[in-house]
Parts: sequence; structure tokens; C-alpha cells
Amino acid sequence: MTIIAAINVAKRGLAMEEQDYRSLLERVTGKTSLREMNGPEHVRVLDELRAKGAPKLIVKGKELAGPYAKKLQALWIAGWNLGVIHNRTDAAMLAFIKGQTGIDHTRFLRDAADARKAVEALKSWVAREGGVVWGTSRGYDWLTNDAGKVAWAQWIKLEPGAELHPDDKGFRREVIRLVDGYPGQPLETLKPAEWRLVMNALGERIRARAGA
Repeated sequence: MTIIAAINVAKRGLAMEEQDYRSLLERVTGKTSLREMNGPEHVRVLDELRAKGAPKLIVKGKELAGPYAKKLQALWIAGWNLGVIHNRTDAAMLAFIKGQTGIDHTRFLRDAADARKAVEALKSWVAREGGVVWGTSRGYDWLTNDAGKVAWAQWIKLEPGAELHPDDKGFRREVIRLVDGYPGQPLETLKPAEWRLVMNALGERIRARAGA
């Protein structure tokens, strides 16, 4: 089931009058037609309908596949852990990708140019609203890892005013604590799975603070 279909099912499930439905669309996105919206706007509409009591539907037969699936999913979950994306599901991510490329599923996303559209749009969204600084390590080896960049952006959300310098022991100490590392362990020794653990833990705090 596509996200458009899920929105229509949710609308029927709530027995919404057409005028009320259009008012909701305009309030949430500034637009009154799904055709005028992009992927993130579709996601916001579906989230709003679910907040009003529409049931969450299971999307079957949509397992992620394709050469760009893992990268896109990692970026999507990074956005979720930064509090930028409010619907973690693969269905919501696929709606975003379709909005950027017109392609229904990652398994059909084979052309590098199409994939780049989706990746860059997602990275721009996460950078703009999540504060992630892509493309530079700023002189820190651990920031060559995109997961490290996301974790640092999360920390800034949780600890406004924190500065990126060698003596910033609060961030380093907490990261090492979360991965059950050893005292003084350099952040550049962390493995991808450990960074994911850090991002997920900090993401829970960000969502809790936002009341999610």
C-alpha cells in the first residue's frame, strides 16, 4: 500500500467530511491536494490523521532492496533520531523517495542520478532542520564518519551551547558510556554498530524531550 492509499484509507476510517479533510490538508501543509504535495508533506498528513485516531496500517510486500536502500534508510533513521522525521517507517521513506524521483520503491531505484536526487534531498533536509554538517570532519578523525556527525548534531540539540573541541568531555564521556567502552577511549575507534547505538540512545532522548 502506498502512502497515498494509506491516507485515503485513514480518511475513510475517520469518516471525515470532504471540507474537514481539505482544511486539515491546508493546515498541515498549506496545500489542499495530495497531488500538489511532496513526500515529506504526505508523511505529515498521514501522521496527523493517525494522531486523530486513524489506525496504523501494515505495509506488506515492501521490503527494502536495491543498491541505494541501505544508505537511504540510514539517512531516514538519522532524521528520525534527530527529531526531524516523525514517521520512522519504510513506507514513509518510500513516499519521500517517490516525491523526489517519481519511483515507487528502492528496488526500482537503479539509476545513480535518481538516487542522488533522493539522497541529496534527504541530506539537505536533515542538515537544514537537524543541524548536521556534512562534508567536513573539521579536523576530527571521528567526524569522518557520517554517524559521528549525526551524533554530534544530536548532542547539540540536547546540550545547546556545547562546543566541538578536544576538551568537550561531556559528549565524549557520554558516547563512551553508551557503548560501554573503556575510559579515555578515542571516539575514532568506534565501530559503525557502536555509533548506531549512540544515535538510537540520543534519539530516544530527543523524542522524549519533544513529547513524542
